[in-house]
This record gives sequence, structure tokens and C-alpha cells, in this order.
Amino acid sequence: MVRVLDGIDAFIDQLTSVHPLPLFLAILAHLVRLGCTSTAWRNVLAAAYPEQRVRRLPILGAYLAGVGVNAIIPVRAGDAVRVVLAHRAIPSSTYTTVVSTSFVLMIFDFIAATSLLVWAALTQSALPPVGRIPDLPSFDFGWLFNRPTLAESVIGGLIIALGLFLFWAKDHIVNFWGRVRQAFTVLGQPKRYLSTVALWQAGDWTFRLVTIWFLLAAFSLPQTVRNVLLVQVSASVATTLPLTPAGIGTEQAFLLYVLRGSVESAKLLAFSVGMKLTIVTTNIVAGFTAIFLTLRTVRYSKALDASPQRETSS
Repeated sequence: MVRVLDGIDAFIDQLTSVHPLPLFLAILAHLVRLGCTSTAWRNVLAAAYPEQRVRRLPILGAYLAGVGVNAIIPVRAGDAVRVVLAHRAIPSSTYTTVVSTSFVLMIFDFIAATSLLVWAALTQSALPPVGRIPDLPSFDFGWLFNRPTLAESVIGGLIIALGLFLFWAKDHIVNFWGRVRQAFTVLGQPKRYLSTVALWQAGDWTFRLVTIWFLLAAFSLPQTVRNVLLVQVSASVATTLPLTPAGIGTEQAFLLYVLRGSVESAKLLAFSVGMKLTIVTTNIVAGFTAIFLTLRTVRYSKALDASPQRETSS
């Protein structure tokens, strides 16, 4: 956390040198990226519920609301808000199916993120060895790597909890596996999947890189394809274990490592914190604006309070 605070100090020191135009373009590109992802998700939902009219704006609002809450609360708490609001927007939907649609989107994201990680590890030697991960400054869950027994217990506990949930769900939710399969309907139509889901997710990843490109310019860092890809690798690693709001700390630790030697330390710290503050602020403003327009309040907990009765036999 000390390194993050140092980065904030460096960011404040260089605040007057930030270029406003590329910063504005970065924010715009990020908003377009969020629109691409929400459209892909909407199309997955539309394929799962062909008899329903799945409107774009409510799903966009649900997605933005989840992104906004995730920006301030760790462990993907915003996903619950996103699912509830999407469920409200599709009257005949079930939570099981709506939640499962996220796994459809994960397929493309996993392939894209893994490809970048493999590229960074094999061709750039940019990633730290596993043994050095706990020693990276401000690494959020380094304590877990330093305690292998605890790490194994945590992972084992999560696996057991997931197994118990699935065991409970198959008996308490009517046609549980049928509802899960319903979420993957679009995968049974390859042309539709490629044109209405994968294409929009490709747009999502493209605008992620465009956002980083403009942010590098805003903070006067070298705009190279390599730097853009390495910054994205750091962001992808930070979202793997979201133990802090928006992955603060983890992303800075990896970013300082992967760009070591190519950028002055003070500038890199300022950029890492400035980029994170820009993205987080944009997500919060967009997310809570969506919550207000949807619920007429900025209290995201109202979405959870207003959720229908627990899904069981219907």
C-alpha cells in the first residue's frame, strides 16, 4: 500500500502536466468499451430468451451499475447488482440463467487474456517468476502466496463451497441444469455467436487497448504497442483475484515490474495511479448514474432489496 500512496503523491506532483485531450479520448474509448461488452451480454441474454424482447438500454444500465459498484467494493460485489437489474429487465428470466450468461462471455475473455499472458511470458519475459510474486511491492494477496498451506485451504474451501452449492441447487431449483444450458444457447448457433457476441467482445478488447494508448499519451509515456499490451497484461492479472476495490495495488505492482527500465519510476508511478483513478472514476460516475436512472436512487442496495423472491420451484 505504501507504493500506491507514493504513486498518488507522484500523480499529484505531475497533475498539471497531464494532457487533457488524450485523457478525454481515453475516457470516451473506455465508455465505448463498456458499451461493447454490455451489447455482447445483451445478445447472449436475447439468445437465451428468444420469446422475450431484451431491450438494450436496461441491460446497458444493469451492466454499468455492476461496473460502478465493483469499482468501490471488492470481490465482484457489483455482479450481484448487475444480475438483479438484468433479471428485473427480463420478466420471465431466472437468476440461474442470467448468472450463467456471464460464463459465455468468459470464454472469449479467457482466450484473449491467456493469449496476452503467454505472449508476455514467452516472448517478452515480462512477468515475474511465481516465487517473486509475494515480494512485489503493494501486492495485495502476496501474504497468501507466502502461506501455501493457507492458500491450499482457501482454494479447497472454495471448491467445496461450489460443490455444495451445485448439490443444493440441483434439488432446490427446478430444472437447474436446463436453465444453465439455456444461457449457452447462443453457442449452439456459431454464426450468431461470432457476429453478435464475439465481434462485440473483440470491440471491447480493442477499445481497452485504445484507452491505454491515449492514457500513455496523457501522461507523456512512450506510446508503443508493446507498452500498451504490457499495461493490459497487468490489468488482466489484477482482475484475476479481485481482493481489493478495482484491483488497486495488484495492478500497480505488476505494472512497475513489466515496464521496469523502460520508463522513469516517478512517471510510471504517476501513470499507474492516474490510469486507475481515471478508470475507477469513470466507472463510478457511469455506474451510479445508471443506478439512479434505473432505481431513482444512488443506493445500489435498493436493487438487492427489490429483487424478487428466491428462485426455487418456478
